Amino acid sequence: MRKWLGPFVLGLIVAAATACAAIWAIPYGLMNVAIDRLGQGGINTMSYGNLATPERQPVVRPSPDLAYSSCPYDLSKGPVAIDTAPVPGRYSSLSIFDAATDVIFVRNDIEAGGRPYRIIVAREGQAVPAGAETVRTNHDKGIALIRLLLKDPAEIGGLDAVRRQSSCRVVTNPK
Repeated sequence: MRKWLGPFVLGLIVAAATACAAIWAIPYGLMNVAIDRLGQGGINTMSYGNLATPERQPVVRPSPDLAYSSCPYDLSKGPVAIDTAPVPGRYSSLSIFDAATDVIFVRNDIEAGGRPYRIIVAREGQAVPAGAETVRTNHDKGIALIRLLLKDPAEIGGLDAVRRQSSCRVVTNPK
């Protein structure tokens, strides 16, 4: 019995190390998949997705009554400005996720008072415009996601022009 104790303990250590590595790595892998799926318009550029259908589901379990706009961001070239234009009379929200899939910022149209707003996403030490509302992160990559609630899927055409006023881009000359 004693001759099996060493291999058994070694097996437990290897299993525990593998589990810890998987738990650490899975969120980053999932975020890379999401960036690939949602980044068809490019990095640091807002994409305005079509409504989800059973045939078209870029993310797991998208809501068919939400219009999604997404900005996969990369802060390696500088901070990113996300400008959000709420659609009057419709619930909308901006959520910003970091590379580990953690939510680092959320604001909805009610909290914004129905007014447009700008959020700067930046790493520690990156210069941002004076007075800018800034969200700091420890990761270069992530996704900003705007959700717009529709009363009827057919109304997306009439709301699309307002929705497209939201944007994201690298901040140039942040001083």
